[in-house]
Amino acid sequence: MPGIYIHVPFCRRKCHYCNFYSMTLLQYRKDYREGLLKEIRLRKGYLSQQPVQTIYFGGGTPSLLVLDDLEKIFDALNGSFQVAGDAEITLEANPDDLTEGYLDGLRHLPVNRLSIGIQSFCTEDLHFLNRIHSSQQAVASLHLARRKGFDNLSIDLIYGIPAQTTERWYGNLQKAFSFHIPHVSAYALTVESNTPLENLIRREKIQAPDEECMVEHFHILCDQMEKHGYTHYEISNFCRDGLYARHNVSYWANESYLGLGPAAHSYNGHSRQWNKADLKSWLDSLSRDQPCFDLEMLSPGQRYNEYVMTSLRTMWGCSTDVVLRQFGQDYHRHLLRTAAGWITSGHLTMQNDTLKLTRSGMLFADRIASDFFRIDD
Repeated sequence: MPGIYIHVPFCRRKCHYCNFYSMTLLQYRKDYREGLLKEIRLRKGYLSQQPVQTIYFGGGTPSLLVLDDLEKIFDALNGSFQVAGDAEITLEANPDDLTEGYLDGLRHLPVNRLSIGIQSFCTEDLHFLNRIHSSQQAVASLHLARRKGFDNLSIDLIYGIPAQTTERWYGNLQKAFSFHIPHVSAYALTVESNTPLENLIRREKIQAPDEECMVEHFHILCDQMEKHGYTHYEISNFCRDGLYARHNVSYWANESYLGLGPAAHSYNGHSRQWNKADLKSWLDSLSRDQPCFDLEMLSPGQRYNEYVMTSLRTMWGCSTDVVLRQFGQDYHRHLLRTAAGWITSGHLTMQNDTLKLTRSGMLFADRIASDFFRIDD
């Protein structure tokens, strides 16, 4: 199920917690568009002519692209790739960008799924995160998107925000449920290196997230999602009626994908590529008809590590049979030997030869996955 990810590196304002590559220099949008159109043509052979099943515009803030830019990008994609008729095509959007005119324009484009960066319905939380939209705009964007015919919606929420009480987090969830949103991604606030959030905490201007609060919020999240009929199919992702984020599922299922735009990653099962996280370098290379990326060929150990790390995050789990077939008996024995302690501690279960995280295990997912890793001899 090959997919295409397009990184749009523009924001009106940087959020305090974000470490994704982006800039506020919106005057470079036209240069970016022209570079992207060229990169699409140059990379058309990467997916070996397989039908593209998903296209995802991420960022940054993809909803800062004007409709004419999006139309040209879709023309280029359709001219270089075979896009499946039922492809999932997602655009990430900020609530304040979803005006009536913009949504009307999107309806005439192939976009069939919106991922709206709500983050919180509470003014205090939005202020802390340095979000540019208001709680009123968050609500209005969902009403308007539904009225314009966008039923396949996803929203992002963040929990564990300092001063975000249990009651406020619970209220955020109830507000989301009131819209009958089919897909919700909920993330614990993480303090990433070299972000304004880290700097503010280090200077003691704001308090750091509280781990006990995050754990409590995670349990509330899981309980409420289950109560309202959502499937918890990945640590941070929940959906109703089987409306998984097909693009993200392809990442966790080890499918190939092509990344376009500065800082975007590509993967084909044997190697990983990542574009330079610098708009100027990316544009300069493309001006010479040379895509601007670094390349790493993956060893068997790296591919095994990748499979364990991604599969354990999902409800489908890590198949011991897959490890045996694809990586051999040595890796299989290592997997089972490592799993034994985590099963005894209640962080993992074994169901039909498949390892799955328990809810308590989800709180330690990275640590558990790293325990399974192998370093090639």
